[in-house]
Amino acid sequence: MEYSDLFVVLMGVGTVFFGLICLIALVWVMGKLFRSVDAPPPARETAPKAAPSNGGEVVAAISAAIAEELGTDVSAFRIVSIKKL
Repeated sequence: MEYSDLFVVLMGVGTVFFGLICLIALVWVMGKLFRSVDAPPPARETAPKAAPSNGGEVVAAISAAIAEELGTDVSAFRIVSIKKL
C-alpha cells in the first residue's frame, strides 16, 4: 500500500505534537507531586528587623565610601547631615 506524502507529513507532525503534549502533562503532574511533598512548613512569626539608624556605623560607612571615591582621606571632609531620599 502506498501512502501519500501529505499523510506521512501529517502523521509525523501529529506524532511529534502528541509526544510534546504527553511530556508537558508528565512534567506538570510531577511538579504537582513534588510541590506537595516538598511543601515548606508554615512560617513562624518573627520580630521585624530593625531599620538602620543614622548612627555612627552608617555615617562611617558613607564617609568611607565617599573618601574611596574621591581618593582622599576620611579626615579631608566633614559630613554635616544625611537625608533619606
